[in-house]
Amino acid sequence: MGASAFQLQSTLTCPSCGHRATETMPTDACQFFYDCAGCGARLKPKAGDCCVFCSYGTVPCPPIQQSGKCCG
Repeated sequence: MGASAFQLQSTLTCPSCGHRATETMPTDACQFFYDCAGCGARLKPKAGDCCVFCSYGTVPCPPIQQSGKCCG
């Protein structure tokens, strides 16, 4: 299955201020940190999640979409 079969855009919502930003997810790695453009908070994955997209995004990261397994 090629990368084109995955959704690569996910909208992150900051739990601190509610700011939303649509970002392109990496296809070959997890993104562990994300700095909110609204309040500057550094987002980290919640316990049990592999990346910020799985914790705060509208779409889980490509490795989770593909196999249901963490990329870490």
